[in-house]
Amino acid sequence: QVQLVETGGDLVQPGGSLRLSCAASGFTFIYDLPNIMRWYRQAPGKERELVAQINRGNNVHYPDSVKDRFTISRDISKSTVYLQMNSLKFEDTAVYYCYCQFTRPLREYWGQGTQVTVSS
Repeated sequence: QVQLVETGGDLVQPGGSLRLSCAASGFTFIYDLPNIMRWYRQAPGKERELVAQINRGNNVHYPDSVKDRFTISRDISKSTVYLQMNSLKFEDTAVYYCYCQFTRPLREYWGQGTQVTVSS
């Protein structure tokens, strides 16, 4: 059974940093690397939004709201994707979710989320 488990969420002051981890189980990156892996976030009363993406070719994408502050990476040997978040702002407060997608056949998986709170 495929599972994605996010960890690393915490309470942090503005300007601080956090690193989120998303560990995959039920498959290993070495033998079955997802086509796309993403981090999303959802703040109370708002829609879920994409904050980072990495594809099989190691190409990354960020929306302007987090560009130059967030970095997505992966460790294939650990089947884990990371989100390094620097210069955190109040508006980064949200539940952060990990997502992965395989194609042929199409399969999509979500993690349960981890809370990030930026507060002074």
